[in-house]
Amino acid sequence: MNKELEKTIENISFLPISEIRKEILYPFIDYLQKKIDKNELIRINYICTHNSRRSHLGQIWMQTLAKYFNINSITTYSGGTEATSIALPIIQTLEHQGFEIKKLSEGQNPIYAIKFDSTCHPIISFSKKYDNKFNPNSSFAAIMTCSEADGGCPFVAGSEIRIPITYEDPKISDNTDKQSEVYLTRSNQIASEIYYVLSKLN
Repeated sequence: MNKELEKTIENISFLPISEIRKEILYPFIDYLQKKIDKNELIRINYICTHNSRRSHLGQIWMQTLAKYFNINSITTYSGGTEATSIALPIIQTLEHQGFEIKKLSEGQNPIYAIKFDSTCHPIISFSKKYDNKFNPNSSFAAIMTCSEADGGCPFVAGSEIRIPITYEDPKISDNTDKQSEVYLTRSNQIASEIYYVLSKLN
């Protein structure tokens, strides 16, 4: 990983996580540990309503930190209850944190290649429904990152487990002077909680 991204990871590793959030994260830790104990492949689909912000942060940070922790059995995905497009502030935030991002297509729903390590394939990111053919249709964990998707998808077809780990939508700051700060805070929160989860695995 490049030095800027390594510095970001070092910084997020020290961010505090409340006991309430640790309790929310425990079922995810338990699921991952059981999969690792059985030497099984782990597929994780981060799901939010529009697949435009929080679900992409979850997918990208989990894949990045799985590499950081040398957990090669993890593959991540993201989707929504509907498809829209990745919010531009998400791309700008990730670039600021050290990711190398290339726009592969234009249009209303651009496709991005997001690279976190020179030895790994980039993550191909675009907005899609959670059951898109790009995503797994069985044997995956559905991580619900927003309360709307959590309530709107009481059942996620093909998932082994459905775990709500919800976050406040950074969209609330769009077009304000707090936009960059709020998006960075949300990305750091998601990254730090994923770091915590992976650090607890044996």
